[in-house]
Amino acid sequence: MTDLNHVVLIGRLTRDLGSDERDFGYLPNGQARANVSIAVNRSKKQGDEWIDEVSYFEVAIFGKTAENLKPYLLKGKQICVDGHLKQDRWKDQQGNNRSKISIVAENVQLLGGKSEDTTQNAGGNYQQQSFTPKANTQYQTPPAPPSDDEFPEDIPF
Repeated sequence: MTDLNHVVLIGRLTRDLGSDERDFGYLPNGQARANVSIAVNRSKKQGDEWIDEVSYFEVAIFGKTAENLKPYLLKGKQICVDGHLKQDRWKDQQGNNRSKISIVAENVQLLGGKSEDTTQNAGGNYQQQSFTPKANTQYQTPPAPPSDDEFPEDIPF
């Protein structure tokens, strides 16, 4: 029987993808690999006031998802990561046991964050993108539901 290993996090990228050559590359089998780091904020009450607590997580993205998201994974961009935890273990040069836990993404969604031109307002808030429909767009109203007269009184079941 397998145990459950599933994690969903929403956070902001701590650096641009591709700012370091270890961030994006290809495995020997030709599969793309992207390594990103996200910061996840959490508020907790300490005494009478609320304080923010930040946790940082390493995320590995593989395959077409990594290739397709590469131009969009910029510092400050908010993303949702759905995946599982993976623990890597090794011995350092002195022979001590070391380990690192990271998230292997199975699904990544781009959320709010920086606008298309990646400019930031002075207050640190990111501009929202807005949608304006075309002026000449015509909308059709759906047909009215059938009246009671259009249904037979005896239903054959």
